[in-house]
Amino acid sequence: MADNKSPTIETQLAQACHYIDEITGGINPPLQFSTTYARDDSYQPVGDYSYSRGGNPSWQALEKVCAEIDGGVEALCFSSGMAAVCAVLETVNSGEHVVAPRIMYHGSQDWLRRISQKRSIGLTLFDAADLDQLRDAIRPQTTMVWIESPVNPTWDVIDIAAAAEIAHQAGATLVVDATVSSPVTTRPLELGADIVFHSATKYLNGHSDVLAGILVSARDDARWQEIGLVRTLTGGVLGPFEAWLLLRGMRTLFLRFERASQTALALARHFENHPALEAVLYPGLESHPGHAIARRQMKNGFGGMLSLLVKGGAEQAQAIAAATRLFVRATSLGGVESLIEHRATVEGPHSAVPKNLLRLSIGIENCNELIADLEQSLNRANAE
Repeated sequence: MADNKSPTIETQLAQACHYIDEITGGINPPLQFSTTYARDDSYQPVGDYSYSRGGNPSWQALEKVCAEIDGGVEALCFSSGMAAVCAVLETVNSGEHVVAPRIMYHGSQDWLRRISQKRSIGLTLFDAADLDQLRDAIRPQTTMVWIESPVNPTWDVIDIAAAAEIAHQAGATLVVDATVSSPVTTRPLELGADIVFHSATKYLNGHSDVLAGILVSARDDARWQEIGLVRTLTGGVLGPFEAWLLLRGMRTLFLRFERASQTALALARHFENHPALEAVLYPGLESHPGHAIARRQMKNGFGGMLSLLVKGGAEQAQAIAAATRLFVRATSLGGVESLIEHRATVEGPHSAVPKNLLRLSIGIENCNELIADLEQSLNRANAE
C-alpha cells in the first residue's frame, strides 16, 4: 500500500522537491543564459518565454521549491533582498500607512523611512516586544504590517499569529521577514501571514556567495500581481547562475540550520551568566522573554543568531570583536562561517541598537572551538 504522506522539509530540500529535468532526466536544473527567445513567423514566442526580464526557465525550479517549503501558492526571486523589499513596499500607495518594528533590519527600515518622506506614506514604529504597541499603532489608513521574528539584532520574538489577527482586523497585509528563521524552523504563512520575505543571501544560500531575495505569497491576489509587475518593470531579476547556486545551497539548508542552531544554543547557555556580559540575547534560552512564543512557532531549532550585551559599552564591545581569532569580523549572517560584528557601527549614527551589542552569526564550525575563541577574546579584552 502506497504511503501518501507528504515528505518532510528535510527531504524536500535535499531533493529540491524531487526535481527531475523533463528533457534530459537530470536531477539538477540546467542553466539558460539567453536573454531573448525566438518567435515564429507570426511573431508569437516559440516557447513559454520572450525576454528574460519577464521570465527565465532557470528561475522555475528555484521558485517552485521556495513556494513549496514555505507553503505558499507562488514565489518570486529577486536580484537582492532589498530588491524584494522595495518591490513589496512599492505596492503601498500615497496616503496609506505602514507599521513596522522600531528595531529591525536597518536596510528595510531605511527604505520605509524614505518612502514615508518621499511619497507621503504614514509610518509608525513599535516596540517589537510589546504586542499592545502594534495594536495601538494601527490606523484607518494602515494597509501593511511588516514584522520580523525573531527581530534583528535583539532577537525579540513577535507572535506571528497574533500579529496576523491584528493586521487582518484592519484589512492590512502582514509581511513577515523570515530571513533569520528559515522555513526549517518557521512557516509564517501557516500562522496567518500573507507574504514571507527572505534575504536569500543568508540562510537559504548559506555560502556567502549569492546576492538574492525571495518572496512567497499565501495567495495570488492583486498585491501579488502588482509585485510581479514591479519586478518586471524595474528589472530586479535574479541571474540564472545565481538561481542555480541558490538552489544548490538550499539542498543543505536543513543540515546547516540544524547545526548552527545547536551550536548557537550551546554558546548562549555557556555565556548566559558570564561576568563580562550584561546579557545574552537568544530566543532558545529559557530566560528569554519570548521563549514560550518561540517554542510555539519555531521548530527544529531556534536559529544560529544571537547577540551579546557587553559590560563597558561600545568601546569594550569593539575590543572583544577585535580579539576574536575564529569569528570573522564581517556583516552578514547565515553562512557556514561564524561572523561577529558591532551592529551599531554597521547601522550608522541613526541606529537604535544598543551600543554595547555584538551580533553573532553562528556557522558550522566545531562548537567547542567557537566557545574557546569567545572565552579568550572576552578575557583578553578585559585584561587590557
